Amino acid sequence: MNIQELVSEAESLPVEERARVVDVLLRSLNSPEADIDKQWVDVARSRLDDIRAGKVATVSGEQVFANLRARLER
Repeated sequence: MNIQELVSEAESLPVEERARVVDVLLRSLNSPEADIDKQWVDVARSRLDDIRAGKVATVSGEQVFANLRARLER
């Protein structure tokens, strides 16, 4: 099977299975590192704790994109 045949076959899969193929391929290029993953989990938990404690304010996704569009229009 050549690359084009493989791609065609993958494209014919249901979306959930295509997503799984993509995930497996990406992980093969950039294998997860347990230490780095743990650090990201720690950061995410810390940020969530800050939000729940009212230490930081959240911004809606719509506002984030509006701010980005405004910056790009300048």
